[in-house]
Amino acid sequence: MNRESELTVSLNKKNLDWLNEKYKVLSPAERIAEIYQDFDNILFTSSFGTTAVYLIHLMKSQGIQQPVHFIDTSFHFDETILYKNKLKGQFDLDVIDVAPEAKENEFSKMAELFRYDPDRCCLINKVNPLNSIKGNFEIWISGLMGWQNQFRRHLNIFEEKDGIIKFYPIIDVQEEEALAYIRNHNLPEHPLKPLGYESVGCKHCTIKGEKRNGRWAQQVKTECGLHQ
Repeated sequence: MNRESELTVSLNKKNLDWLNEKYKVLSPAERIAEIYQDFDNILFTSSFGTTAVYLIHLMKSQGIQQPVHFIDTSFHFDETILYKNKLKGQFDLDVIDVAPEAKENEFSKMAELFRYDPDRCCLINKVNPLNSIKGNFEIWISGLMGWQNQFRRHLNIFEEKDGIIKFYPIIDVQEEEALAYIRNHNLPEHPLKPLGYESVGCKHCTIKGEKRNGRWAQQVKTECGLHQ
């Protein structure tokens, strides 16, 4: 069976094990190059958080000209928007903002859902906006890494949810390796990172903290719902 036939059979059977076995022996850069050989209809999202530049630079190093979808919840730190614009200019990125429905977004602000019902706030401002577009794609590239929290530690390179295959090309990269890459390539740092924010999301739900411990602090919640 040739390579193309193997891929077709694998996808028809939703055989993620086949894809995970194939890609686990590849480096992150090789995985990124390979995914564009295996698939055509690809979604790439970035939060423009503290480690986002690592995956963005890997993509650019492989000559990938891929639009970057950014979920603009309207709750981001000003520093995140400035950082997004800086990376957009430096790497000539085609950034597509994905916004929540205006009335729902306004309701989430007025009701302060981030304080009383953070799951619903994330649903309105993150999950639903992405759901409105992701049906147009086969593959979704995201920069999750296993060291970031317990949930992510158990993810594979490929996962499937709601009819889309999620591709995590740097899921098994260690924190030290990612940070060394950023330093060695002299990549721009998120302005909040040196202030003690190791993970940055919406401003109302983010405080200083190691890894993702500053996200939804004092709550059971650890993920926004995009990847669960």
